Amino acid sequence: MMIQHRSRTLAAACLLAATTMLAASGCAKSETPDNAGDDSSQAAQAAKSPESSSGPGCSLRTYGAPKLDLKNAVVGFSQSEKEANPFRIAETRSIKDEAEKIGVKKLLTTNAQSQLSKQISDIQDMLSQGAQFLIVAPLNSDGLEPAFRAAAAKKVPVLTIDRKVNSTACKDYVAFLGSDFVEQGKRAADAMIKATGGKGEVAILLGASGNNVTTDRTKGFVDQVEAQAPGLRIVARQTGEFARDKGQQVMEQLIQSKPDISAVYAENDEMGLGAVTALKAAGKKPGKDVKIVSVDGTRNAVQALVNGEYNAVIESNPRFGPLAFATAQKFYGGEEIPENVIISDRAYDESNAKASLGGAY
Repeated sequence: MMIQHRSRTLAAACLLAATTMLAASGCAKSETPDNAGDDSSQAAQAAKSPESSSGPGCSLRTYGAPKLDLKNAVVGFSQSEKEANPFRIAETRSIKDEAEKIGVKKLLTTNAQSQLSKQISDIQDMLSQGAQFLIVAPLNSDGLEPAFRAAAAKKVPVLTIDRKVNSTACKDYVAFLGSDFVEQGKRAADAMIKATGGKGEVAILLGASGNNVTTDRTKGFVDQVEAQAPGLRIVARQTGEFARDKGQQVMEQLIQSKPDISAVYAENDEMGLGAVTALKAAGKKPGKDVKIVSVDGTRNAVQALVNGEYNAVIESNPRFGPLAFATAQKFYGGEEIPENVIISDRAYDESNAKASLGGAY
């Protein structure tokens, strides 16, 4: 029933090999209506090699949770942000599709609508409804401690996805599944250096504050630019809160205050697409007059690449369903789960955008 509304080296290797095979065998479809006919095999989310995962392993025994068969269990999924963002739409759909695929008895889903207090109450409510395992996409890296305490009191394991929390692994949560965000920022910098020749003025459209995604994507980009392209000067850093309209507003302001900007690094595609709109309205040619690189891999951003209005997109794959439930099954099977399970993300540029469009979300 679906109702709207978490030896070590060997264990890690087994988990990652299994989840890679699972992800390769099938994944959730993209949510945008015009994605019919996509090559879904391109969308598979897979973990990197065991060496890419880190932290001590966490087992059912060390976590202190009871054994559970997911087919007879109530599982809760806490989404952090409203589903106007393609990343969130695809993420939620992936969790729902995989729960149905493996036969989870009951899946509870909630959406915090970008409110931390609501995410805490959402998780507490799912626990009250009998949730026995939780998958949480945290809104912020801090602040979910009351929810984690409530889960611990009922010995309900929590698996976190897509954003890390500043809590204790194998106590407050089992493990984190997600991307290497510093590496994403570094790869975005490499793409920007290539697009600009390593010269010019670049503005950074920062993501929302209070989470490791924004901090890490900024660090990776800034450190790489400073090390590899001192001629590419970062002249502005302003938050667009991961939203298209905010990204557009910030870009409109920057066009006036920093008219010599020749490049934009957007920490997600939505802000990058907002920048495209603002640049066009100002009579500039995005992708040419102003180079644009962003992170996510949404269909709209990859299409902008195809159209010549974008220069590169670094993927951040939201299809966590197969990997999350495979991790849960391994956990309940007695295997140790690494504290951080890092996934592989690809990159789009003018050489592969058209051929890869079907795998975007």
